[in-house]
Amino acid sequence: MWSNVSAVDAFSAFETEDGKILWFMGKKFLDKFLSRGGSEPLMKLYKDFRGREPDPDALMRQMGFIE
Repeated sequence: MWSNVSAVDAFSAFETEDGKILWFMGKKFLDKFLSRGGSEPLMKLYKDFRGREPDPDALMRQMGFIE
């Protein structure tokens, strides 16, 4: 379940509130997370990308439990 939280929260970095895609976030995701894979603890890489730990509310919103 935690991997789902991380995945949904990471994807939410790419969307605006009106549903548009922020393409520049792809470069940030590549530079801060994907290209550094295994070189540092996963949570540190995630925080470098998002600036914070994964937010479980992102998954709750996607599942329709909260708005």
